[in-house]
Amino acid sequence: MSTAHTSLTAFNSFGLNVHANRVITVDTPDALFSSWQQSHRQQEPVLILGGGSNVLFLDDFSGTVILNRIQGIVASEHADAWHLHVGAGENWHRLVEYTLQEGMFGLENLALIPGCAGSAPIQNIGAYGVEFQHVCEYVDVLNLRNGDTQRLTAQECCFGYRDSIFKHAYHDGYAITAIGLQLPKQWQPVLSYGDLTQLDPQTVTPRQVFDSVCHMRRTKLPDPAVTGNAGSFFKNPIVSAEHADGIRKNYLDMPAYPQRDGSVKLAAGWLIDRCDLKGFHIGGAAVHERQALVLINKDNATSQDILLLAKHVREQVMVRFSVDLEPEVRFIAAEGEVDAVEALS
Repeated sequence: MSTAHTSLTAFNSFGLNVHANRVITVDTPDALFSSWQQSHRQQEPVLILGGGSNVLFLDDFSGTVILNRIQGIVASEHADAWHLHVGAGENWHRLVEYTLQEGMFGLENLALIPGCAGSAPIQNIGAYGVEFQHVCEYVDVLNLRNGDTQRLTAQECCFGYRDSIFKHAYHDGYAITAIGLQLPKQWQPVLSYGDLTQLDPQTVTPRQVFDSVCHMRRTKLPDPAVTGNAGSFFKNPIVSAEHADGIRKNYLDMPAYPQRDGSVKLAAGWLIDRCDLKGFHIGGAAVHERQALVLINKDNATSQDILLLAKHVREQVMVRFSVDLEPEVRFIAAEGEVDAVEALS
């Protein structure tokens, strides 16, 4: 199914009024391959999109947008774990709900993250102490140039903080068609962040973790269906221990998370908040008043409004803390994805 010169407002969670030459919805790997091949033969840009929850369109897209809607969840039980094969087009939060209902635990901390399952490995999505890499068994990747499918193990995906091989070697000319998850039957709650620290690890249930995560996200983060946004706009920066100590001398309440290599992860939202930017706006774009890490489409914002706001936020954090914020959101220009840091420089 395709339509010409189609609005992308419904396909980006910022709700920006941008368009593409054509939008095609596919529900099988074969359809995805043939659609990409057709656009490639016509020498036009192609963008494969899941839920559109982590993109900022900088302009109208001058090619074809392919919506990956490959469905299906197949679960198999083994002695020590559940194994799931999940189509890339499955809604991520509905997948979390499904596993909870079926007595397969381990995804609770990742509840209410918007988007599709196929996007999870690209960003190595994470929340409240759990990352996708902790539950990943494999990722199925379609080579769009020859139609071959390759299964990458979790180790081969080269996961990092909001990073993976799908942003590098498997970025151009490849598409994720399915993911494989492994959920151990020996469930261990992860209660190291936010309201979860108040739960008793001896008695807590997966449902309680799920409910607590949903409550935190709903009370602290704007609903994209109501207020356009792409969730966390910037990554939490990682700095040297010395740099973190230098900031802490003036800000004793600074959240800091030591890393295994001796570096320290800082909270980007806290840094932005300390720059007194909550509620700050440029045009129709604004910093969210409750969660400074989220930039919102407050009043018919344009792409340029959000770009200028992000640039201002980044500059202010650099001036005050000498910390370089890197966008977590993918920037899409007319011809395809561009480097987000360069776009803000």
